[in-house]
Amino acid sequence: MSITATPHKDDLPATSLSSVPTSQTKLPLALKVGYTAFMAVLVPYYWVEYGPTNFLYFCDIALFLTLIAVWTERPLFASMAAVGITIPQFLWQVDFLGNLINLPVTGMTDYMFNEEISLLARGLSFFHFWLPILLIGIVLKLGYDHRALWSWTLVAWAAMLVSYFYLPAPGDALEFVNQPRNVNYVYGMSPDAPQHFMPAWAWLSTMLVGLPAVVYLPTHSLLRWVAGNENRNA
Repeated sequence: MSITATPHKDDLPATSLSSVPTSQTKLPLALKVGYTAFMAVLVPYYWVEYGPTNFLYFCDIALFLTLIAVWTERPLFASMAAVGITIPQFLWQVDFLGNLINLPVTGMTDYMFNEEISLLARGLSFFHFWLPILLIGIVLKLGYDHRALWSWTLVAWAAMLVSYFYLPAPGDALEFVNQPRNVNYVYGMSPDAPQHFMPAWAWLSTMLVGLPAVVYLPTHSLLRWVAGNENRNA
């Protein structure tokens, strides 16, 4: 009768041990849970207060892309959101900090200091300040996916075309008080009146071409440089 000894784990070949799959996450669970909890509050509040069309704003689309990114840890989703909102939200940050010292730059954050707006609404809206910082941190952690430029551009084009052809323009009658007009500024920079510098179609065309060229492409180049060689397609 022969007895075959069971090999000790230390006697197994190194290749055998290295082939055992391990589950590793690059983003902390606290971030995943905390961000999800934030979205669980923001989404229903915005849906009731502003309606579903509010989620077509670029910054709101970025919120959902970030949610996907923190759970899947795929660089593309965080990279897309970062390409789309880093520069616009930087302007928001500058204006907010300016308002703190009574030196607003653009006036775009004046509502954050309007006491007639609830603290909850203003607190949720503060994501405009911290979201781009979070996205850059995620990109540095996961790497930058160079497909983000065109992927985000296609999403932005779709959002702008829907906003132009199907959503209320400046001055249009609204179904309820807080329904957004002129989503993504496809009729000009004011929610109250369209721009008159050029025909409406020319403004839209300028947005469709200008945002990728002037905003998204420079951000893409900057993120590629900041992330170094961490360009990933995953």
